[in-house]
Amino acid sequence: MALLISIGHDGWYTDTALADELRALRPGADIRTLSAAGDLSQVTMLAVSRLDPDLPARLPNLALVQKLGAGVETIVAHPALAPHVQVARLKPMEPAREIAQYCLAYVLQGQRNIAAHAAAQARAAWEPLAPKQNHKTRVGVLGLGHIGGQTALLMRDLGFEVHGWSRSAKNIEGVQCHHGEAALEPMLAQCDYVCAILPSTPETRGLINSETLAAMKPGATIINAGRGDLVDEPALIKALESGHLGHAVLDVLCTEPLPATDPLWRQPGVTITPHGSGWHLGDALQDVVENYRRLEAGEALLHAVDGQRVY
Repeated sequence: MALLISIGHDGWYTDTALADELRALRPGADIRTLSAAGDLSQVTMLAVSRLDPDLPARLPNLALVQKLGAGVETIVAHPALAPHVQVARLKPMEPAREIAQYCLAYVLQGQRNIAAHAAAQARAAWEPLAPKQNHKTRVGVLGLGHIGGQTALLMRDLGFEVHGWSRSAKNIEGVQCHHGEAALEPMLAQCDYVCAILPSTPETRGLINSETLAAMKPGATIINAGRGDLVDEPALIKALESGHLGHAVLDVLCTEPLPATDPLWRQPGVTITPHGSGWHLGDALQDVVENYRRLEAGEALLHAVDGQRVY
């Protein structure tokens, strides 16, 4: 039994660095990288961030794909992945906190008029502006799972009026929770900031579209730290150009890396960051080696994915 590491893209961990960290957690385990993969028929577990199109066909005894993160929609739908292969995700605290802090950073940027002060400085203009008060500001969080719940709690603890939306009913102390399709647009209409932290599922793809953008409070800011396909990007540009939407912060895009020719790069009112809001895996690496052990022992996996719900 061997565990193969294949991150699948640049700009994050390297295969070698991750393999070294995992070996330190489970000495003696057969942990390999693609650059020194050996006999691929011995590989039963694959750890990836992005699953390459041709890799599953090269692993005849693959039994588990461990996603090194939360979003698994492209893995579950991978055409070369055999139906019997299990998929597991991670639910680490460290990147959940980082994503919550990312959302907070851009909320506070709006609260403290950071962009307006920078523009005034460029004109050498002394223009005092009153900061907005947290208790008079409504922050909406779309998705109240592991990451969205952390985001809602962080906003709550800093005194914001927090509204949360999810498909099914949730109960978080100090957060006004809404659920179901009918509750979405009325909630959006109240919020000064909307943090989208939803998985990519058939129900959520394109959820932020011309209709839901029109329902948002005029001048509001949307922060997408969930999945890129939550947002209809042409509709977002129209909402910004019309002046209805105040600002969009996008850490995830429909196409990544975002092509240099994409109009979002030059769209006023858009802030783009390169999918780095939740970076460190922290103690979740323990879950990777634990799933290696459980697979070997024939035990139930941690954070196994429901193929129908895709999370």
